[in-house]
Amino acid sequence: MRMLINVPETVVADALRGFAAAHPELTVDVENRVVVRRDAPVAGKVALVSGGGSGHEPLHAGFVGPGMLSAACPGEVFTSPVPDQMVRAAAAVDSGAGVLFVVKNYTGDVLNFDMAAELAEDEGIQVAKVLVDDDVAVSDSLYTAGRRGTGATLFVEKIAGAAADEGAPLERVEAIARRVNASSRSFGVALSACSTPAKGGPTFDLPPGELELGVGIHGEPGRERRPMMTAREIADVAVDAVLDDLDPSGPVLLLVNGMGGTPLLELYGFGAEVHRVLGERGVPVARTLVGNYVTSLDMAGASVTVCRADEELLRLWDAPVRTPALRWGR
Repeated sequence: MRMLINVPETVVADALRGFAAAHPELTVDVENRVVVRRDAPVAGKVALVSGGGSGHEPLHAGFVGPGMLSAACPGEVFTSPVPDQMVRAAAAVDSGAGVLFVVKNYTGDVLNFDMAAELAEDEGIQVAKVLVDDDVAVSDSLYTAGRRGTGATLFVEKIAGAAADEGAPLERVEAIARRVNASSRSFGVALSACSTPAKGGPTFDLPPGELELGVGIHGEPGRERRPMMTAREIADVAVDAVLDDLDPSGPVLLLVNGMGGTPLLELYGFGAEVHRVLGERGVPVARTLVGNYVTSLDMAGASVTVCRADEELLRLWDAPVRTPALRWGR
């Protein structure tokens, strides 16, 4: 495989150095692997901290900034960050109002964030946690007990981040984050395998002419493999899988997310088919976001995330945000 890297051992550090150069509005500690809002801590404001393995960019560092995360902790590729990173991030952004850890449901992330919460509390930092587990494809996987955390992570970080920026207390920010997660479901499909720098080739075998329905963001197996399908057919399967598990009963937020290797031309076409299916199912779409936000290196494919959105969640979604990967309203 051809990759635009130096050596696999430095790929994360090299990326963070480039990220720092491109985004001087953030403080990037390359050695300790922590990305922080330059204005942190913000007096009286609840701080949001998240993190996970690298390879899912712009998640999470690309969502650090006003209206979203206060700090992010990138791990090695597809590997959880360590508790020391999380504690360092929490200490850097805590204003005394408390810190909310946003944790995707992967075993390493859960264990390390749990340990970090205990260590941070020993240092006098009030910590709450919310677990994101929105993937309907499988109930357990190679990396999780229960559902995987995927596209809803963006919804949780944006909406809870807006609540924190409004000055909501920690208990309220946590409750909103939990409500967003409970109201969200996702389903992904892979058209190709992803390739990690360390392996230098595909991480799983997906024969030509086949696709993986319900794939995970590390390439974990989904529900089944089928011969290649049209965007229309994939949208039918993905939306039906989501709606089988979620009764929208009102307007929704929609994320049509690329896995990293699918052009926007294809994502917008796929998004049109997702809108068609939701319309046929009587589900009104209040807001739509299309693009590469929760990726899996160079994997071709897409995921669909739907979130039930009442007036409060829509207001918080529309609130100003200014991060490297998401910005509007300012």
